[in-house]
Amino acid sequence: MSNDAIRKALETRLNAMAPPLPTAWQNVQFTPVPGVPYQRADLLPGAPENPAFGDYYREVGVFQVSLMYPQGAGPGAADARAKAVREWFSRGTTLIADGIAVVIQRTPAIAAGYADGDRWRVPISIQYFASA
Repeated sequence: MSNDAIRKALETRLNAMAPPLPTAWQNVQFTPVPGVPYQRADLLPGAPENPAFGDYYREVGVFQVSLMYPQGAGPGAADARAKAVREWFSRGTTLIADGIAVVIQRTPAIAAGYADGDRWRVPISIQYFASA
């Protein structure tokens, strides 16, 4: 099983969300446009789970989406987008990429927003597990 397939499934789903937001993908050059919201997407794999003896295991982790909105406009737009991301990755959603099933394990957690440079950051943690 490959984190590449897991990343592909999760990033494809995020990229298909409407309306689209510019996205800062991991290890890809990105320059934010002043005053324009964007999102960061980070795959944070955890230790594999072994729920049974033998060769079976499943990958687990968090797909972290951080909404980056201009400061000073209030939390409304960022909060609305965070709720939309939560619904887009609702618990039980199953994504398939390269023969790997990626399942959203829990309702995504929306953390409190905070100032980050010239942006208001709202992190959303999307827990997943994957198995072949």
